[in-house]
Amino acid sequence: MAAAAQGEASTGTTAATFRRVYETLKAELLRDDSFDFNDDALRWIDAMLDYNVLGGKLNRGLAVVESYKLLKAGSEPSEEEEFLACILGWGIEWLQAYFLILDDIMDNSQTRRGKPCWYRLPKVGLIAINDGLVLRSQISRIFKRYFHGKPYYVDLLDLFNEVDFKTTSGELLDQITTSEGQKDLSKYTVDVYRRIVEYKTAYYSFYLPVGCALLLSGGSLDDYVQVKHILVEMGIYFQIQDDYLDCFGDPEVMGKIGTDIEDFKCSWLFVQALVRVDERQKDILFENYGKSDPACVAKVKALYKELNLEAVFSEYEREIYEKLISDIEAQPNEAVQAVLKSFLHKIYRRMK
Repeated sequence: MAAAAQGEASTGTTAATFRRVYETLKAELLRDDSFDFNDDALRWIDAMLDYNVLGGKLNRGLAVVESYKLLKAGSEPSEEEEFLACILGWGIEWLQAYFLILDDIMDNSQTRRGKPCWYRLPKVGLIAINDGLVLRSQISRIFKRYFHGKPYYVDLLDLFNEVDFKTTSGELLDQITTSEGQKDLSKYTVDVYRRIVEYKTAYYSFYLPVGCALLLSGGSLDDYVQVKHILVEMGIYFQIQDDYLDCFGDPEVMGKIGTDIEDFKCSWLFVQALVRVDERQKDILFENYGKSDPACVAKVKALYKELNLEAVFSEYEREIYEKLISDIEAQPNEAVQAVLKSFLHKIYRRMK
């Protein structure tokens, strides 16, 4: 009990420290003398950062700090080391904000994190596109200030550029697939689904935080190729859970009502249904998928139940957990094992 309380206190301390670092980074960006911002521009950037970078759970950013501490394997990081880990974590949160601003515009979304999307604010509109680009460029400014001259500086920039490329390419594939799928649902296949999820979600949500921690701890990413594969597989599992919960999760627990069926999403449940349906069931699926009519949604959900997709998911979850544990325990470095297990145990059998 005492250990659990201590762990909670440690997490709280980390979160509080992490948030203070954000204020430091924002203040430095607002004082950046490489561009002569006027007062209106400074007020805009200040408000834009608070609106878009803050407000989420900060899981990806905090995962850098937690992973780095686990990689230290018992020796407490110095104040300077923890500060640098926090900066890398915020780099990921900045990257996430950049992705989400542009994603919301492309999807014509209304809300994000319980408030109107940034571009939906009357004063903002499509200026939000440039704001997304500003956020991405600020990552380079922050990293140059704190990591230029470090032995891993070039590798750090390469890591962020690689993940940015993979994620935006995944978004492109998702947009094109959804557009084509609205004309022909047979375009939604298991292989296409896996490729979208791997590139759009897994790299920046799972691999990037650990990659940052490994670089900060003096590691070479070339030595951790298998770790990368494990984290990407974990990211795919995470998105499959999301798709499952969108349909079968409890809205009270999740805090939202799923809309993947109405939104024509290339979801795991749909592609699993498509490889199991007979002609009658396929007609029902194609006639009702992507419709906002509650009766159509109900027919799709009833078909998912008829195909026993809940049991299919349970079996997948059991198998992927066993495989991931086996692959993790094959890693020679126990500290790396601890990092990977901490990620897996946070998501295994989650309800939201």
